[in-house]
Amino acid sequence: MSHPQNYEILLFPEPEESAAGTPGPGTAIRSAVVAATGDTGTSGYPRYVGDGMEADIDPASHTVEALLVDGSELDYGLTVRIAERIGGSGPVDTDNGRTADAGEDDAPDTPAR
Repeated sequence: MSHPQNYEILLFPEPEESAAGTPGPGTAIRSAVVAATGDTGTSGYPRYVGDGMEADIDPASHTVEALLVDGSELDYGLTVRIAERIGGSGPVDTDNGRTADAGEDDAPDTPAR
């Protein structure tokens, strides 16, 4: 099966935990464009790397299965969303958010809402 060559990864604060002075729930606090490396990550899904992020993404469900940001796991309270990039033209799909657990480098099986 062919899979997308690029995704944009977006990190958001969880809406229910945002406090005064922090970005609103619709505002990404960091983003990165990642490209397929041709390798398979430890999760068994294709590996994508770029702009300080390294992710294993399931191309069938567009789910981030593993993510490192600047070589570290995500902190509690951050949500990951991805946007498939077709020909580098821009985001296509941003509704696949996941919440990260500290102590794990992959997102849990429950989508963040």
